[in-house]
Amino acid sequence: MKAMFVHAHYDDYEFTAAGTFELWRQRDADFRGRVVVCTDGCAGHHFHTREETGRIRLAEQVESARLGGYEFKPLRLPNGMIPREACLQGTLELYAALWRAVRDFEPDYLFCPPLATDPLVGIHNDHQTVAEAVRRVAYMINVPHAFTPEYPEDETASVPCKVPVIVNVHDSYMSGANACDLAVDVEEVFDTVARLAWCHQSQIREWLPWVGRHHLSPPADLEEWSAALRERFERKNRELGLPGGRATEVFRITAWGAVPTLEDILRDFPPLLENGPGLDQLAQRLARWRGEP
Repeated sequence: MKAMFVHAHYDDYEFTAAGTFELWRQRDADFRGRVVVCTDGCAGHHFHTREETGRIRLAEQVESARLGGYEFKPLRLPNGMIPREACLQGTLELYAALWRAVRDFEPDYLFCPPLATDPLVGIHNDHQTVAEAVRRVAYMINVPHAFTPEYPEDETASVPCKVPVIVNVHDSYMSGANACDLAVDVEEVFDTVARLAWCHQSQIREWLPWVGRHHLSPPADLEEWSAALRERFERKNRELGLPGGRATEVFRITAWGAVPTLEDILRDFPPLLENGPGLDQLAQRLARWRGEP
């Protein structure tokens, strides 16, 4: 199986889906996980220059990928540039680059941020833009001529491309509007998730405590960071009405791409949290989307 994670920033993966990918990796020697980051990381600091910040954060993500055994690809536009952080906009070039990235990998599952629709909830501009871009591109994944002006190829020799199931992850910037269909129990790999996130020390120890909104004091070491991450998981569980005491990653299944059956989900995903969200409504929604009686 192949899973792709598409998000805005270096570190978004570790905070939302790293445990699920690690569980997949441990149980399937042939599993391939790929993380695609859609911005250059240059805006996320307060005393490094933009150039220094981008270089540091890229190195942090590369180290996380090395430790986590997943593939990492910065998204590059058709002109070879990585989009600029903090002011990402939905453009033809962004859509083309996402289309190319998905078609090149052909994942079974694609994870991305949710799309906020409530005007009262907060958002991060880059998260919202990536969510909207994935949604807009989803139908075009198996449209082989959609972006051939940007990525020329033989238009007379098209081959089918697998369309993935597209899954939304939790978004801490969207507090009050998050929901979940699935809560994956990642407690057994919590220490791995903590180590992968700890790679992003420019964020955890410097930027996030400075910029605020994340209830984070600068951790002195991995032990302190693990305690802070544990509280972050607990806070998310409380927000979503899930039982505490277990690290969980939460997801929503969309109809943006392929529509699975509940049996597909239960077969493919790692074990779900006991006493997590009920699956009856999800089963009914998937059946309705699939046109089943």
